[in-house]
Amino acid sequence: MWLPFFKPKIPVVQLRGIIAARPGMLNLAGCAPMLERGFSLAKKSGKLVLAIESPGGSATQSDLIGQLIRRKAEAHKIEVTAVIGDVGASGGYWLACAADNIFASRLSIVGSIGVVTEGFGLHEFIARHGIERRTLTAGENKRRNDIFAPRKPEDAAFTQDLLDEIHVMFKDWVRARRGTRLTTDEQQVFDGGYMLGARAKTLGLIDSFGDVEQVVKTLGGDRAKAVWLKPRPPRGLWRLIFRSAAEAGLDVAEERAALPVLK
Repeated sequence: MWLPFFKPKIPVVQLRGIIAARPGMLNLAGCAPMLERGFSLAKKSGKLVLAIESPGGSATQSDLIGQLIRRKAEAHKIEVTAVIGDVGASGGYWLACAADNIFASRLSIVGSIGVVTEGFGLHEFIARHGIERRTLTAGENKRRNDIFAPRKPEDAAFTQDLLDEIHVMFKDWVRARRGTRLTTDEQQVFDGGYMLGARAKTLGLIDSFGDVEQVVKTLGGDRAKAVWLKPRPPRGLWRLIFRSAAEAGLDVAEERAALPVLK
């Protein structure tokens, strides 16, 4: 029984941004200390909240973070609740599925359970401008999907198989975490499309509607207080230039071109 003057504290870990291995973005190295601290604080209440605001990104980092959350939750017997803000799609939804329950707004962007890789074909461009490319390799497939060479059907088939394999893992993760809460209409759930929270609830992708403040009070009572855990901002001059619009754009372009991403 809570004392009348006591305010239960519920740790809230912020998972925000594009998921990528680069420093300053949402990845295991950056969020592991916050999660460690969050689960440590959660031992008193047995509750932890994940505040998710992410359109997705690296499949690998999404899985690494999700697996860490599950290991900590099971080891410490902590109930994890995810709250999606404006967007929890693709890799962001992968993270949400690490929770036992998922909340969102009716207007949140949710789902997008699919995988994509993107790039450019520049072989005609460099030929038009008289640019000679010189590349040596050892291993016939070392330069798969080379943007400076014509696309090979075998490279496209290889990449499609890779994307399909990751998509199967994504679907298996969602099925394992959402279980019987999913509707039987898996075509709408796993077609890669995103949807509003209202639609996501009818399909079983989320459990209910609510924001962080509402969820904290639902978990801990009317006097409960959220203890936010957020990543530390970059220091010094680097802090001023780190997340410039130009660099952010380069980050996204690089991630999309180089790796299969959950988008």
